[in-house]
Amino acid sequence: MELKLHRPHTACVETGRPFVAGDEFVSALVRAEGRLDRRDYAAAAWTGPPPQTLAWWRSRFPAAVTGGTTLAPADVLLDVIEELEGRQDDAALRYLVALELLRRRVLRFVDHPAAGAGDAATIPVAADPAVMVVACRKRDREYAIRVVPPGEATAPGVEERLAALLWSGGAA
Repeated sequence: MELKLHRPHTACVETGRPFVAGDEFVSALVRAEGRLDRRDYAAAAWTGPPPQTLAWWRSRFPAAVTGGTTLAPADVLLDVIEELEGRQDDAALRYLVALELLRRRVLRFVDHPAAGAGDAATIPVAADPAVMVVACRKRDREYAIRVVPPGEATAPGVEERLAALLWSGGAA
């Protein structure tokens, strides 16, 4: 799947003041009408996470557009996986975030899952090819992730929701 990755917004959502290179800002992923919206706040305007916030992190506005892409911090993406646990409507997004964390080596595949791995209570894990079990050493936890078929993972809206979690230092 080709993703068009987003850079941070160019202005504070609260004050409307444009960001300049080096400005500290806070990004928040906020649940809104069945999707995740990214909101960027100037550090001085940040008064805490708004209602329905799934995750937030601090960054510095990039000095110049350079090659390559940057994801939200791994802890934020792990929070997303945990928050979406057991939510069937969000299975495709959860699966794609897990794949990205596997690529970044934050998660690793587990051959023999421990009892109670993540949402194993809602998804039968035992030898089910529709479920992958991954582990996070940092959080000392296993996650049961439903494997999503390509058609479902590339369904309209899923790409935009995933891109909302990501931002790029490169041209989008």
